[in-house]
Amino acid sequence: MKKCIVTALLVLNLYSLSALALTLDEARSQGRVGETLNGYLAPISQDKETLMLVDRINKARTESYQQLAERNNIAIDDVAKMAGQKLVERARPGDYVQGINGKWLKKP
Repeated sequence: MKKCIVTALLVLNLYSLSALALTLDEARSQGRVGETLNGYLAPISQDKETLMLVDRINKARTESYQQLAERNNIAIDDVAKMAGQKLVERARPGDYVQGINGKWLKKP
């Protein structure tokens, strides 16, 4: 199952980098978005461009999590939480992640 999640996350990253005014990598490096332990991207900046990107990425993640949940006969929330842990762990130095206390931390 972990391989399925890793594969799905890689696909999501490729999908999320398609042509938009703002890419996920740009938003991360500019401190406009951060990863959460619940498996979804969250806006730090509240501008329209960032909010649109977050909405688009999270919709794609929900679809992917749903497919993985159905294939593995587990709850979508469990898939999202597993993915969230991986995404937070894999965040690059300088990226923002949300701690269990809900506060944003810049990854060292």
